[in-house]
Amino acid sequence: MSRAFVKEDSDDAPPRYSLPPRDDPGFPLAAARALIAGANRGDTSSAEEATGYPWGDRRLITEVGIVLREAEERDDDRMITLAERFLRAAK
Repeated sequence: MSRAFVKEDSDDAPPRYSLPPRDDPGFPLAAARALIAGANRGDTSSAEEATGYPWGDRRLITEVGIVLREAEERDDDRMITLAERFLRAAK
């Protein structure tokens, strides 16, 4: 393939997740939100790397439940679907 058609440099910066320190009591909820946000962007692997939690990690069931309730309150069907998928993967 001609090099003229190969994009070598990405114009898109990798996603960044605003997370508190890991020892912060709010870290698990922030991690749950980051994982759902990453899945929404189609980039779960970056969110997993940033948070240290894999998709469907049972340790985040409570926090993803909070994210699910928030999404239900906003009628955000996409986030509801993603949170439900996470919870199914955790079981």
